[in-house]
Amino acid sequence: MLHTLLCLLLLSCNEQEKQTQEEELILKDDLGRELKLQQKPERVFSFASSMTEMLFAVLDTSTIVARTPNCDYPAAALEKPVVNNYPVDYEQVLALKPDLVFTVEGITPLEVAERLQQLGVPVYYQKYRSVEDIFTGLEDIGRIMGREQQAKQLTDSLRQEVAQINQRHQQQNAPQQVLAITWTDPIYVHGQNTIFTDKLHILGAENAVKEVFEQPYPALTREYILKLNPSVLLGGTKEELEEKFFNLYPELRRIEAYQNNRIYEPTDNLMSRPSPRVVESLRELEGFLYP
Repeated sequence: MLHTLLCLLLLSCNEQEKQTQEEELILKDDLGRELKLQQKPERVFSFASSMTEMLFAVLDTSTIVARTPNCDYPAAALEKPVVNNYPVDYEQVLALKPDLVFTVEGITPLEVAERLQQLGVPVYYQKYRSVEDIFTGLEDIGRIMGREQQAKQLTDSLRQEVAQINQRHQQQNAPQQVLAITWTDPIYVHGQNTIFTDKLHILGAENAVKEVFEQPYPALTREYILKLNPSVLLGGTKEELEEKFFNLYPELRRIEAYQNNRIYEPTDNLMSRPSPRVVESLRELEGFLYP
């Protein structure tokens, strides 16, 4: 009898241990960090507005429990409680009881993620260097959250649209050289190692910045920009840039983009956010490049 009871207890313990191992989820994010979760996440949010768009595109909205002050798309995001991310309000985060927080490389300092990990809140980073990285990121979210089918349907559709856009611009003999500024004083631009470069490649154009700088959004001198001599300039309307940019640097009126009136103002959120709206961004850029 005692032997039978011992066997039953051992079997029960083994089953419980096996169940715990099966429930535990081990993730590796895009920075190579390993995260251990006790179970599939059911309460999540993001520290990045672009990632919030990703979550809403793939997940059941009931699983998204917060947004940052900058998260303004989609409209459903505005219904969520606001959590401060600059600086991070740790008390707010803990009060929301998230199983996992998503973020993007460069948005959340690693020391913040380490502090939250100590408090029992794992932080999962994604990073993007190309349009395709956005799609694999969406699929990654689907895999983690048990929404693989929803993510795959979305990415299949987005990839098809990107392929159609790319097909229209395969035979560009002399690719347009595009410079996109993000700030005027000093002059910061979209560098070579940004998604913007890949967007241009899809559209049969090129980033005027060929050199790879340490920073993805480097500061350039007026002399450097004159040497680049971009044929298209993005960053604002001609009227706005006349006042805020060319009045500061009158010699830059010599660049080809100014001479040919090829100055355009892209929608900031489409340009700056790696999100499912990347196809919308491509279409907008296509309109500028091929009016």
